[in-house]
Amino acid sequence: MKAQLFKEFSPVSAEEWKQQITKDLKGADYDENLIFESPDGIRVKPYYTSEDIKGSIQLPPPKHWKICERIFAEDAKETNLKALNAIDKGAESLWFVISAEEISPEVLFDGINLEKIRIYIQLQFLSQDYIKNLDQYISGKKTEVYLQVDILANLARTGSWFFDPKKDIKALKSISITSNFQSVVSVDVSLYQNAGATIPQQLGYGLAHLNEYLNILSQKSQIPKQFIPQFILATGGNYFFEIAKFKALRWLYATLAREYGVAESCDILSQPTRRDKTIYDFNVNLLRTTSQSMSAVLGGANAISNQPYDMVFRKPNEFGERIARNQLLVLKHEAYFNKVANASDGAYYIENLTREFATAALAIFREIEKEGGFLHMLREGKIQQNIQQSANKEQELFDNGKLILVGMNKFSNSQDEMSQNLELDPFQVSIPNDATIKPIVEKRISEKQEQERIQKENAAITQS
Repeated sequence: MKAQLFKEFSPVSAEEWKQQITKDLKGADYDENLIFESPDGIRVKPYYTSEDIKGSIQLPPPKHWKICERIFAEDAKETNLKALNAIDKGAESLWFVISAEEISPEVLFDGINLEKIRIYIQLQFLSQDYIKNLDQYISGKKTEVYLQVDILANLARTGSWFFDPKKDIKALKSISITSNFQSVVSVDVSLYQNAGATIPQQLGYGLAHLNEYLNILSQKSQIPKQFIPQFILATGGNYFFEIAKFKALRWLYATLAREYGVAESCDILSQPTRRDKTIYDFNVNLLRTTSQSMSAVLGGANAISNQPYDMVFRKPNEFGERIARNQLLVLKHEAYFNKVANASDGAYYIENLTREFATAALAIFREIEKEGGFLHMLREGKIQQNIQQSANKEQELFDNGKLILVGMNKFSNSQDEMSQNLELDPFQVSIPNDATIKPIVEKRISEKQEQERIQKENAAITQS
């Protein structure tokens, strides 16, 4: 019956669509009125058809995505209790950010079923002895533990090595051959997004960042046979663009993996960006993190760690963390975002964006390799400069009202006062005095306006 119905309609070509649109415009310029030039350098058309797609993108998306709880571990016992509570409330994965070597693995993992709960471990220090203890602890256990070793992200974020180039690289080579972790090499792409990089820059820098590691490990054949890199992504606010970003990253990595003869699968851990979060009308952050988490699901993230809506200005609190977790639980169990692993496949618009982002990112990657590699350009300050230029352009769009953040430069509430409600400094930037290179600095796009409003509030309080 369906086949007979569709036979009554003749196919419409892209050119016929454009002719009809041009007619409806009644003389208005097509490009000027209907082509959108994004800050990422992508020209977005008003419609897409199968003619825009040449072949399908064959990607292996994860069958299931995990609800991940990120926990800063400063005390092993307290962190363990917090982790157990998170699991009891619906978390399927844990992301421990460990601050010091005093955090005992035995205490940290006590009572946690490592056969069912995926574990991500991010160390704020570099210690082969501590990693060896972790490795020994999980030895013989059926676990899925991902260790995040990213010496270049530490250099980019702080401007300094953990120790020095030789010692850091030597440690990376040694850690890479440990046998019990699911993966040890990670690339923190979220740093670039939170600092203001465009999507092609995020992808190009992320690929070049990983390629630096592959070059280091391949020199003495130290790339593990089951090499599975981890990418940490920050998801921005452009819903469809972000879906395409995830898909483009998997496509790009598969291309790079073939050059090194390693498996083409990677692990993507996602979290919403901090860049568009605001301290005024902060409840809107709930909408932002929800849509950003949706993009990550549809794009193909392996695990998603949501952020509390008030994390920019409040200390970690049970209510904010519970709401963040519940947002993901609603997406998974009530909105049924766990039923289809590749829901966005075949969407002409998204597949076109995926190709455009991948092509632009490859151009950036090739330029980096031509210039001497990611580490060389980072030391020269060129990566930092390029990101800053993109951030400045985005900031200008926001300041001019062309990039909208509801509650800040659109529909703002002049009665909303925050100066007396800040538990944390939302503007603090810490740059070590002994930095060897210029660090990449994360910055929220609304900070300037927020500071101006807080100064006015404080001035009014002083006068009264």
